[in-house]
Amino acid sequence: MADYTKKIMITGGAGFIGSHVVRLFVKKYPQYFIVNLDALTYAGNLENLRDIEHEPNYKFEKGDIIDETRMSELFSQYQFDGIIHLAAESHVDRSIIDPLAFVKTNVLGTASLLNVSVKQWKNKMDGKLFYHVSTDEVYGSLGKEGFFTEETPYDPRSPYSASKASSDHFVMAYHHTYDLPVIMSNCSNNYGSHHFPEKLIPLMINNIKNNKPLPVYGKGENVRDWLWVNDHARAIDTIFHKGKIGEKYNVGGFNEWKNIDIVNLLCSIMDKKLGRADGESAKLITYVKDRPGHDLRYAIDATKLNKELGWKPSLQFEEGLEKTVDWYLQNEDWVKHVTSGDYQKYYDDQYVKR
Repeated sequence: MADYTKKIMITGGAGFIGSHVVRLFVKKYPQYFIVNLDALTYAGNLENLRDIEHEPNYKFEKGDIIDETRMSELFSQYQFDGIIHLAAESHVDRSIIDPLAFVKTNVLGTASLLNVSVKQWKNKMDGKLFYHVSTDEVYGSLGKEGFFTEETPYDPRSPYSASKASSDHFVMAYHHTYDLPVIMSNCSNNYGSHHFPEKLIPLMINNIKNNKPLPVYGKGENVRDWLWVNDHARAIDTIFHKGKIGEKYNVGGFNEWKNIDIVNLLCSIMDKKLGRADGESAKLITYVKDRPGHDLRYAIDATKLNKELGWKPSLQFEEGLEKTVDWYLQNEDWVKHVTSGDYQKYYDDQYVKR
């Protein structure tokens, strides 16, 4: 362990965004030792990381961030220099059904991790970093004009966004109260490979393929700023290494789309890929009752990240969406495992039964 220049724990590293961040850091920085901490709830999938699970600078640890004793043990064992905190409950619909689960993980879990970091790094904060990854949803809803900047006041509208807003405030409070070295980023909607198929794009891809209805909330007029998940991982890498302590950075794709336009584009792409007549998949679109508190529009101004740290997205949305569709069509076993729940057996097979 002494041979590694940094020891970093990435929380939620078996999830959608987290697995891309873990893969990037393990492959790009062989001089770093990366610990992937995940509780392996429904969205945590170790099959996402099969290609790097045997790398010498990678280790998976199962655990829940709310468990301070477990977190303290890991800090003592690995002597972490940095934390990249992605672990979170993130699906708005689920937060409406069970809001307290989001309070537990996103608020209490983050506070627990902050608490352990302060205790473990006390009097030796130099070279340490607690990087908290958040969402643009904390800012609330925009009208037809304007963008979220780093100075936009928080105005969360769902239990999910309220829990993330609270966690953001705790992170900054620990910075000001305990001098904990923190950085925070707030990102727009991500899309790409390994996305759990309850979210809009993978859900639509899977349903189109299987000729199932394509549920669209309201009239599909809600607008989101979309970012390819690999570009988000690159942004996290950039912010972790170049960001200024105590600052926050908005991460976005400069890429606004209405939900209904995305669904129609996916239908068109899938018709071509599946050899269907143009317009065939669009017949599956089904409008459903709108979600309570459904924010109309999100749009991120990522100028600060671009100007100060030099990051910008690498792909246009249409190109990234086609790459995403190709991945799901080429990885049917992954999709089957996720939709059937079989992916949850992977941990036992690979880590427990050995």
